[in-house]
Amino acid sequence: MNIEEFRNYCLNKKGVEETFPFDENTLVFKVMGKMFALTGLQREEFQVNLKCDPDYAVELREEYGDIIAGYHMSKKHWNTVFFENGLETKFLCELIDQSYDLVVKKLKKADREFLENL
Repeated sequence: MNIEEFRNYCLNKKGVEETFPFDENTLVFKVMGKMFALTGLQREEFQVNLKCDPDYAVELREEYGDIIAGYHMSKKHWNTVFFENGLETKFLCELIDQSYDLVVKKLKKADREFLENL
């Protein structure tokens, strides 16, 4: 999955916006104002930070060399995933979905209801 495919996939999810809250090189995807994915646009290798269940995050890091503890993020709740080194697109989409779902699950009830009605 390249960066354009990643961007399109994220933007097709309900309530998602793309932002540059840190600088002009760090693309952040948010749902209802909460981050679920971010990537540096000037990195040599396309990598994405995704939120993850803590136990599953460790499991993924142990199983896949292309998944490491979140770079500049909480190592407990975030993984950095290298997108162009051979991980299947379907699997990458599942990781994005899980990140999105974890954030949505923590939203206020009114915000979750709003998303459901989009």
